[in-house]
Amino acid sequence: METTRMSSKGQVILPKTVRMAHRWEPGVEFTIEDRGDGVLLRPVKPQHTTRLEDVIGCIAYQGPARTVEEMDEAIAAAIQSEK
Repeated sequence: METTRMSSKGQVILPKTVRMAHRWEPGVEFTIEDRGDGVLLRPVKPQHTTRLEDVIGCIAYQGPARTVEEMDEAIAAAIQSEK
């Protein structure tokens, strides 16, 4: 087990052997989870950029185009039915 120390600025250096084992390069972002008796660091997985052109075919609506007013009415009706 390796140890590290927190600096006066609150920075902690991860040992090189740990960084190399996980292939973490400078700039990797981590989420921090408070576990009560310590913290858990998890690298943030990169999000792939989604373009409209990539997903436009997923829209399943078949029918006439709706007006903004019709969409507003449908939203208002859905909100009312949830109350």
